[in-house]
Amino acid sequence: MKKENEMTTLTLDDLENDQQEIIEKSDINTLAKYCQELRSYEDEIADLEDKIKHKKDQADKISSEIIPNLLAEQGLSSLKLADGSGVEVRKAYSCTVKKDNIESAYKWLRENGLGDIIKNEVAVTFGKGEDNKAQELLDLAVSNGYEPQQKSKVEPMTLKALYRERVEAGLDMPSDSFHLFVKDQTKISRK
Repeated sequence: MKKENEMTTLTLDDLENDQQEIIEKSDINTLAKYCQELRSYEDEIADLEDKIKHKKDQADKISSEIIPNLLAEQGLSSLKLADGSGVEVRKAYSCTVKKDNIESAYKWLRENGLGDIIKNEVAVTFGKGEDNKAQELLDLAVSNGYEPQQKSKVEPMTLKALYRERVEAGLDMPSDSFHLFVKDQTKISRK
């Protein structure tokens, strides 16, 4: 009989607290499971991106070296394949302004009559209620104490086209101001 009196009596609050702990542990386990799943996906994506980079490098080598060399050995620059698709080797051009030589690159472009490809942006910042002043000319803004910001740039595709035109015309560009390269590129047209 004493044994019955020594037993602990569970209240409704005790049962609810126990249940809450089980639910919280379950939620934490679910969260942990999803965190592991996310990490797994991130690792898999990184691995796939590495594989894609490797595949792109392999494709570039075949496109810019192997096929052009094989065609050149045969004295060809293009040919039709048995399935009706065509293979052609063209030159691919790249030209970008070196970050540490922007001014010398722009100077060279201007000195060689090519300054018109440089885009020049001028911006003036106005405070609240100064919309009417925003319409004034740049000189007026400077005379009123505003500090206009000027940004010059050359569109990458425009610079690339200029470089292609100059190379094809037998003209050069300074490699100390520009990153320059020409490579063969194979184009396969599908039937």
